[in-house]
Formats: sequence, C-alpha cells, structure tokens
Amino acid sequence: MARAKRGFKRRRRHQKVLDRASGFVLGRGSQYRRAAEAVDRAHMYAYRDRKNRKRDFRRLWITRLSATANENQLSYHEMIAAMKKAGILLNRKVLSDIAIVDPSGFKQLLTQVQSYALVG
Repeated sequence: MARAKRGFKRRRRHQKVLDRASGFVLGRGSQYRRAAEAVDRAHMYAYRDRKNRKRDFRRLWITRLSATANENQLSYHEMIAAMKKAGILLNRKVLSDIAIVDPSGFKQLLTQVQSYALVG
C-alpha cells in the first residue's frame, strides 16, 4: 500500500491559516506554527470583543445621555426613572441618537419628562 504523507490536504489546511494571518508581522504571517497560534488568539480576542463592544457602546450612550441631562438640570438616573414613569419606552441607543441629531427635540422630551416627574 502506498504511503500517505497528507499531501494537498495539509497544504490546503495550512494555506487557509496563512491566508487568515495575512498582514501579521514577522513569522506570524508566514510560518504555519506561529500563524496558527496568532490566528487562534485573534479568534479568541474577536469573540471576546464582540461581547465587549456591546458593553462599550452602552457606556458611550449612557455618558452622552448623562451629559445632555445635566445640561438640562436633571441627573441621568432621574431622567431614566421619569421616562419609565411617563411611559416613554425608548432605549438608550435611540435616546442618545436623538440627543445628537435633534437636540431641540430631545430638550422638548426632557421638559415633558420633567413636568411628569414633578407631578408623579
């Protein structure tokens, strides 16, 4: 029986890893073993950071909302609580976008919430 030395299958598998490692510096982009380690680590970071991106954006939206609420003599947590009492069910992403794109509309929303918070 003929001896099998992996042949094209090994080349194809190695080439797939090296293609993913294109642009990596030094041996990480050209040597299979180093590239495989770097690609594995890159996949772990990518998986972790897809989760962290959601966290980071939420933090950004909250910071923006806090700043705009403070400009209108209202704290962030008071604004969110008043919006819930008022029945305004907009998430932080949409509220942050409104605050940036349409500041006057956001100010009207805050005055509506402030008046509701004083009544409620």
